[in-house]
Amino acid sequence: MNNSRFNALNTLQTRQDLKVDQPQTKVSAYFASNVFNKTAMQEYLHKTTFKSLMASIEKGEKIDPAVANDTAQGMKNWAMSKGVTHYTHWFQPLTGATAEKHDSFFTLADGKAIEVFAASALVQQEPDASSFPSGGIRNTFEARGYTAWDPTSPAFIFESNSAKTLCIPTIFVSYTGESLDYKAPLLKSLHAVEEAAIAVCNYFDRNVSRVSPTLGIEQEYFLVDLALYNARPDLIMAGRTLFGHSPAKGQQLEDHYFGSIPERVHSFMVDFEIESHKLGIPLLTRHNEVAPGQFECAPLFAEINLAVDQNQLLMDLMGKIARKHHFAVLLHEKPFAGINGSGKHNNWSLGTDTGINLLSPGKTPKSNLQFLTFFINVIKAFHDHADLIRAAIASAPNDHRLGANEAPPAIMSAFLGTQLTYVLDEIEKSNFKGGEKQVQEVMKHGIKNLPEILMDNTDRNRTSPFAFTGNKFELRAVGSSANCGLAMTVLNTAVAKQLKDFKIAVDSQIGEGKSRDAAILAILQEYIKASKNIRFEGNGYGDEWVEEAKKRGLENIKTTPKALAAFVSKKSIKLFEELNVYTKIELEARYEVALENYIKKIQIEAKLMQELVSTAIIPASIQYQNRLIQNLRGQKELGIDSKLYTPQLHLVEEISSKISTLKKNIDAMQKAFDKAHGEHSIPKMAEAYCDHVKGKFFDPIRNDVDDLELLVADELWPLPKYRELLFLK
Repeated sequence: MNNSRFNALNTLQTRQDLKVDQPQTKVSAYFASNVFNKTAMQEYLHKTTFKSLMASIEKGEKIDPAVANDTAQGMKNWAMSKGVTHYTHWFQPLTGATAEKHDSFFTLADGKAIEVFAASALVQQEPDASSFPSGGIRNTFEARGYTAWDPTSPAFIFESNSAKTLCIPTIFVSYTGESLDYKAPLLKSLHAVEEAAIAVCNYFDRNVSRVSPTLGIEQEYFLVDLALYNARPDLIMAGRTLFGHSPAKGQQLEDHYFGSIPERVHSFMVDFEIESHKLGIPLLTRHNEVAPGQFECAPLFAEINLAVDQNQLLMDLMGKIARKHHFAVLLHEKPFAGINGSGKHNNWSLGTDTGINLLSPGKTPKSNLQFLTFFINVIKAFHDHADLIRAAIASAPNDHRLGANEAPPAIMSAFLGTQLTYVLDEIEKSNFKGGEKQVQEVMKHGIKNLPEILMDNTDRNRTSPFAFTGNKFELRAVGSSANCGLAMTVLNTAVAKQLKDFKIAVDSQIGEGKSRDAAILAILQEYIKASKNIRFEGNGYGDEWVEEAKKRGLENIKTTPKALAAFVSKKSIKLFEELNVYTKIELEARYEVALENYIKKIQIEAKLMQELVSTAIIPASIQYQNRLIQNLRGQKELGIDSKLYTPQLHLVEEISSKISTLKKNIDAMQKAFDKAHGEHSIPKMAEAYCDHVKGKFFDPIRNDVDDLELLVADELWPLPKYRELLFLK
């Protein structure tokens, strides 16, 4: 009997639901109580400091040193009033996780113990940059890097069992100024899309002075019991099960989706939501997802920078609260084969300071035209930079998810729904060469009823990577473990470029004597025609779509190494440099970092496969085989007719065959591994690991192990099985 697996099962049987002490008050009474938000600022800052700081946050004005000093003192006083002893610059390096270095408020001044938090400590710190991924921007011996305060994302207090820490969201840059994180380029892309969108908004409303891209992130995840998790080395080291035969019951009955939440899971969710609300994360939704053991949470939308920060914080918090309830959270995109993987559905839109959602229709032809302007430009941006969007969602774990079990395929397409497809087709067929009267007639004929029929008038398409869902676009292809900042940076930049080009084109036609509306509609008509190939309303899983997409010239890039190449194309470099989002050096660095990350993940999984097969799977199989051999010998000694124990003999032979094939494939994979590691360039190394290690050996090795799981006696199988991981809570 395998001790670790059955010890884990025994431990699980003794689990008791952890009682959660819910606050005896409304959520609104403690929401954001651990956030240095406007309410806290007004209480702890001087009026002039507060006013100046808000101007900096809302208008992008430079922060005066005196304001920074007063803010630091107010922030320290607020934090210490809540029992905080340390502070940290909280940043998002290219590891994909968050990073922090804690410093104490406590110090000694002339031998006297005091608490200090200077403006310099708030505004800038110097973490060691040499040990973070930099893609060659920094040499190992060049340690200096800087974190710089981002006042647009409020500081917050993160609580652990033993301490409370003030966390200050920051960007992370090298000594020479290149960004080494996800936040700095995201902030630049937000500025770019705002500037371009304001210029276009002013065609319709000159009162618009700010446009904020907004984001709502639906987060999917799995929960498994902590003891079972600890008995699966692959879950610990790789985040996914490298082996595991599908259970008799998976998700085929469709009874888990929106089903009754298990009591222990519900306790975790309640605890998680309470802590999230304290941190100002407005979680509204919790439910069972489609796969057994899979769940989802979703907050209200927020401005993108804040939404991304909150999602990163959410993932950290989720893991912390799960451990408290003796769960492990799995954020891997495909932790279990044969059932749904997990993603983050990024619901993206644009909002103005006049209260208008630019991707929501209005009640007049004028506002309809504004909606159509932004709607069509976003589609055109997605069409022109689909390769970059694909690169932005590429990762080793997401390769397992895309195109399987409700995840969108690797082919980038946009779903609009029947009514909007009809409207765009009508505009495409219309004639906008006439005067103002003719333009108004076309608008009334083709667009008049749009406000009444648009919202929730089309079905959702789960197989579409980029679907319009009433008043926003939903990018469904982002992986569950990813930092959304990268995908949003790319989308923002693509839309910013498109809106800039649109403004130039419209102004040119107006300069030639066309009316504003006629010029806008004429350009939109061109864009509808140019981007038509990216629009698809059908089933993204069908083989016929693969063929159709090929005819349309749409790429079907299934692996990360090939997808990532879009980051360093001449077109991409020109785009990002023109919009001042990334430099060529920063793009090349990110390309290298992403490839290295891919290589390391494949290396880890290959080594784990080799270790588990050699030290757990084969020994367990041989142990059972020896039992069978002993049984065969006993029957032979008793003189039993050999025909009666032929099945046992065949079973011994089958196990021997599987063991032999496994050993052969493991040895061959090691040779392919060594050869891939010998490649002289990182792109070639990544492709070699992808095609010749993962692509050639992972599935055959897994298939043989999964077959053995059905042959070997259950009491001897060393790894917790899918039925245990997925269903035992």
